[in-house]
Amino acid sequence: MSTPALQIPGFPTGFPFPGAPSIGLVVPMSGPAAGGNPVLILGSGLANASSVTFGGTPATILFQDPIGVVIIVLAPAHAAGTVPVVVTNAGGTSAPAMYTYLPPMAPVVVSLTPITGPVTGGTTFTIIGTNLTGATVTFNGVAATGVTVDPTGTILTGVTPVGAAGNATVVVTTPGGSTTVAGGFTYVAVLPPVATTITPITGPVAGGTPFVIIGSNLTGATVTFGGVPATGIVVNGAGTVLAGVTPPHAAGNVAVGVTAPGGSTTVAGGFTFV
Repeated sequence: MSTPALQIPGFPTGFPFPGAPSIGLVVPMSGPAAGGNPVLILGSGLANASSVTFGGTPATILFQDPIGVVIIVLAPAHAAGTVPVVVTNAGGTSAPAMYTYLPPMAPVVVSLTPITGPVTGGTTFTIIGTNLTGATVTFNGVAATGVTVDPTGTILTGVTPVGAAGNATVVVTTPGGSTTVAGGFTYVAVLPPVATTITPITGPVAGGTPFVIIGSNLTGATVTFGGVPATGIVVNGAGTVLAGVTPPHAAGNVAVGVTAPGGSTTVAGGFTFV
């Protein structure tokens, strides 16, 4: 007994569809030049396809139904433009169906946060926009580091490079083009640390004395007592109060040095180990 024919509207009659495959519809009919998007191919005689190509480039076959009506593939990357889609199996090669690769869209930047940071760099920044996938960022031509973009291509984060004091031009570049961030980014000169007082001013030679230095521009500072580093250094958010613990040292008065990104200074009167 022969197998009855299967009629699908818009497609040739004849299950199990002998002969060469035939493509009736490609959904969607366009996609990004980067590829990687799923594409549904509808037609007849598509079963057991050995290859599906887009402009001659093989696609990754994700699914084939046994009836030969549906194939799902991942579109390969290809230059922008319209290319033929061809299915090949033991019955032959289909007539081509057209698929259009769209050129990448230029990046759009809505905001940059923060808009200021020290000339030493190292400021974590966030750019909000669209079409940011694959982006690089430069500050006055110097590349930012640690640039990452979320899967939606709308949130970019990175770390500022070292720069000169003043306003810097920020440029975002993707495969779709480049754009300049309105307002740019302002590099602020790092001021040298100021150490006004240290409390207490004496402690045992064994070390371990908690101390506090009052001043300004103390963020990121280290402290030495006679050249020996103090431990447990913490600085308040304003950079005006620094706390730590003295190291062991021989008896006598020693210089207390404070070193921050903006330079170095000494605490008047030093510290006396007793």
